[in-house]
Amino acid sequence: MKFFNDIRNLDRNNVGGWPSSVKIFFTGLLFVAIVFIGWYVSVSNQQDELAALATKEVQLKKDFASKQAKAVNLEALQQQLDEMQDMLRQLLRQLPSKTEMPELLVDISQTALSTGLQTELFQPGNETKKDFYAEKPITLRMSGTYHQFGAFISGVASLPRVVILTLHDVSLTPKSPSKAGGASDGQLVLQGTVKTYRYLDDDESAEAKSTHKKKAGGRK
Repeated sequence: MKFFNDIRNLDRNNVGGWPSSVKIFFTGLLFVAIVFIGWYVSVSNQQDELAALATKEVQLKKDFASKQAKAVNLEALQQQLDEMQDMLRQLLRQLPSKTEMPELLVDISQTALSTGLQTELFQPGNETKKDFYAEKPITLRMSGTYHQFGAFISGVASLPRVVILTLHDVSLTPKSPSKAGGASDGQLVLQGTVKTYRYLDDDESAEAKSTHKKKAGGRK
């Protein structure tokens, strides 16, 4: 009873005059409050860390399941990749080789002449080697009728080797009448750049890949 009477009769302006029992009580209460606050902050941080770790655990389980599925099918996927690479090599072998390229360019030019096209310019450029093939640009200017151009494309497609021609900055325009005043007779002019391709042999392919890696490393 005396303790409660002391609390009721406390002088807030004279803390030093409080009874010892009251001072001990409030000191203990303050200590408990500090300990509780410290515990709450610590537990709160640990709960946040626990939640983050739980989220990470879920993600790691998903990654593990995905990698496990890939690992189970790794042998089949490797076999499929090997088969695709073999098919790619077989398709590439159908393209002209390095030694066949000059003859191929002659065949393309002769095909244009045989269809009646007038070749005003047929200038092969320097080839560019990629990982497993090389492309060779040809700057050209030809004139002829629509049907002659169609026959030229058909003739190129029927060459013994697979010939791929891609168009780059090519224009097809009506031919201007001659200075003598004659009509163009449906003549068209095709000019621009086409690219043809050949496969690289194993040594050339390895050299090209090495060159590309060095260039990629130099750009980093």
